[in-house]
Amino acid sequence: MKMKDDVLILAIESSCDETAASVVKNGREVLSNVIYSQIALHTEYGGVVPEIASRKHIEKINQVIEQALKDASVTLQDITAIAVTYGPGLVGALLVGVSAAKAISFATGIPLVGVHHIEGHISANYIENKDLEPPFVCLVASGGHSHLVVVKDYGEYEIIGRTRDDAAGEAFDKVARAIGLGYPGGPKIDKLSKEGNPNAIEFPRARVADNAYDFSFSGLKSAVLNYLNGCQMKGEPVCQADVAASFQKAVTDVLVEHSVNAAKAYGFKKLAIAGGVASNSSLRAAFEKKCEAEGISFYHPSPVFCTDNAAMIGAAGYYDYLKGIRSDLDLNAIPNLKLGER
Repeated sequence: MKMKDDVLILAIESSCDETAASVVKNGREVLSNVIYSQIALHTEYGGVVPEIASRKHIEKINQVIEQALKDASVTLQDITAIAVTYGPGLVGALLVGVSAAKAISFATGIPLVGVHHIEGHISANYIENKDLEPPFVCLVASGGHSHLVVVKDYGEYEIIGRTRDDAAGEAFDKVARAIGLGYPGGPKIDKLSKEGNPNAIEFPRARVADNAYDFSFSGLKSAVLNYLNGCQMKGEPVCQADVAASFQKAVTDVLVEHSVNAAKAYGFKKLAIAGGVASNSSLRAAFEKKCEAEGISFYHPSPVFCTDNAAMIGAAGYYDYLKGIRSDLDLNAIPNLKLGER
């Protein structure tokens, strides 16, 4: 139940293929976290179909919001503000969440706060790590994004590294498809790689000449495809598990090296990871080992808060709300919204 000084955020997330709503108390306590996933729906197409995703969001959005309020044992009268993802993401999918949030705000007078999706992923770290406060370095790795970010303060970010081509999660999906695992690629490669030898195949680790913190995964993806084609031409058998493990290690080595180097160069003793790829067990283990060796505190959300969810939007929305950030009812979906823009 809401105490006098508590801030309860009703958060809504619909940027891709998860319809999600959550009630978050004072930025770090999740009272409810409802996620309707469309993975099964899109699996047969080998990836997310934007039009199908948008239609399913329309079907589910009201049910998910009602369930989130019910699970939190609150009503709209208890809610302090509504936070909603308005970019980046699929424009049709974003519009469903934004429209629902604006409608509730208009009908009730509850303040509206538009939240950046990547800011939400970063803020997922606050939910379970009560001691984590800015400044720190955060790696955001997902299907659409690979960003290395200096979190200067709540809501204040400096991007110091980004992908030049494929995002890490995108590379996972493409390689998974190439070796016959299907969609979604990340979890399937993570699982299969446990049966393989990560040192069986030497795949390249790309360096970007003009920025030590930028990423490039297209060359790695091409190297995997060339290896598979080479095996096929020579009539040699392919060990899926070895390919998965070796590819995963190549990605992990680059993500860990760039992130830890950035933390050291900027003088931070705190390093966090976020986004769907952050739920990868090998990546988490590699970060834990490297950070311990370097005397850096390592933070990560639970897997449920790594993939798209509304609790992370509620956490980000709370700190935006405290800063006095409000959105008008003309808030629109911005599919290519840059971090730090408003």
